[in-house]
Amino acid sequence: MKRLTAHINKLFETLPETEQTKIVREEIIRDLEEKVADLIEEGKSEEDAINKVIVEFGDIEEIRQEMDLPDSNHRKSELARLNLGFSLWGSGLIIALFVFINFYYTPHVVWFIYPAFAVAWWPLSMFYHLHRKKLEGRE
Repeated sequence: MKRLTAHINKLFETLPETEQTKIVREEIIRDLEEKVADLIEEGKSEEDAINKVIVEFGDIEEIRQEMDLPDSNHRKSELARLNLGFSLWGSGLIIALFVFINFYYTPHVVWFIYPAFAVAWWPLSMFYHLHRKKLEGRE
């Protein structure tokens, strides 16, 4: 039964930790344990009964909708998009500062390109993070 509890806890870790989610999680665990016990009484092995109950339970999206909770993947995708925008603006400003310093103090030597390449990794990594979140949302 520990495997069943661990599975439900894993499904619920994306939901906010509120009193309502605690109650619903405990209720689901109790119901699923009762179903496992019924299947064992019918002659199934404990392992088969747990596997069957986990497969029949499915995912948690219906419960999320009933509890009127926002989709955590959507929220994470919004945060990733915000991080990308912030990194683009931030790196643009930092690169503009390097360009200004370069041409104001040493106009005969073009050196701003080197720190610009280093700063460009920031939005590139945020873009990769956003792309990964979008791919996770499709699954």
